[in-house]
Amino acid sequence: MTQLKHAVEPFGEVNVYPAEGDKTRVVATILMEPHRQGAQTRIALDGSGSMYKLYGIDDGGGVVSPLFKKKKPTNEITPIAQKICAYLARKLDADGGTTCIYWATGEGGSRIEVVGDFRAEQAEQHTFGPPQDFGTGTQLLPAVRYFVERFKDAPWGFFVFITDGELHDLDAVKAHSIQLARAIEAGKRNPVKFVLIGVGPEINESQMIELDDLESGTEVDLWDHKIASEMRVVQEIFAEVVDKNARVADHGRILDPQGRVIKDYSKGGLPAYLEFEMPLDADYFTLEVNGQHFHQGLFDQAKVPASGPIPSAKAAKPPAPTPLITPSAPPTKTATKEPGEEQWIDLELQDLSSQPLDIDFELHKDDKGKP
Repeated sequence: MTQLKHAVEPFGEVNVYPAEGDKTRVVATILMEPHRQGAQTRIALDGSGSMYKLYGIDDGGGVVSPLFKKKKPTNEITPIAQKICAYLARKLDADGGTTCIYWATGEGGSRIEVVGDFRAEQAEQHTFGPPQDFGTGTQLLPAVRYFVERFKDAPWGFFVFITDGELHDLDAVKAHSIQLARAIEAGKRNPVKFVLIGVGPEINESQMIELDDLESGTEVDLWDHKIASEMRVVQEIFAEVVDKNARVADHGRILDPQGRVIKDYSKGGLPAYLEFEMPLDADYFTLEVNGQHFHQGLFDQAKVPASGPIPSAKAAKPPAPTPLITPSAPPTKTATKEPGEEQWIDLELQDLSSQPLDIDFELHKDDKGKP
């Protein structure tokens, strides 16, 4: 399975799978805000030592002269945390507030620091500075357990983790996630969704993908991942939180690059969760909906037309007028008709399509009185 890095609007996520018979199976979601009764939302900020520059901390290095002093780094975490925290509180959380913590703090990076609960307006004004005690490792599992256990009675939990680098307990997180997914499928635990967001230049995206594609032996998909610099809108964190029964338009169609219909949603409406097969040699597919064409590549380097309104059918051009063949002057050359020969004259071709037609016809009669 390949999750495409570049999904065009309105798609939240596009995944491509190999299929039998020279086909490619496509699973795509359309961005929409989830509405879950009793939802509880939380955001966790990486507090490990590798994050200090992203929090805007300048180590200084003991340099005194401003000539050699580096430019002070900016706090890259605050704008991300402000936007996501405020959005969750305003749009999704049943209580209108989102809890924020630092994770991977302290000895070994296994501790939690609680920042507090924020309503949307509070989050938008808060400066998310560094933790009190940067961690000496990056342990994700303690934060996962903290959220899951503390809010286990919530009908649905949505938890966002922001990090810059490599997880030191990936195998433990995967094992715990499999157990949790099985418990949720068995109805022993309420459903949750985890989203990892990578920031900074040293992201270990391969680990994020391992969690995103984790095979738990269930239908429960616990993890998703995003790269902050590639996100277009905050709603992308909900790319995998899609109700398969939700409808986003009355009708729509999936087309191949030649305009042939792959799937028609005229009956029942266009769902937010799309699944279909494309020819193996196709570079992209097209979603036709509400007078628009949205072209989505099937691999990240695909050449794809620009999306936009459906082109209107061009009116057929009227046929060009047929030039008239008329003598423009008296015959310039006449041949004497010999026995067995045809008489001929030179004719000059003239296009009179732009001139008014004023042609007199005169009938000549032969010696028998016939025209």
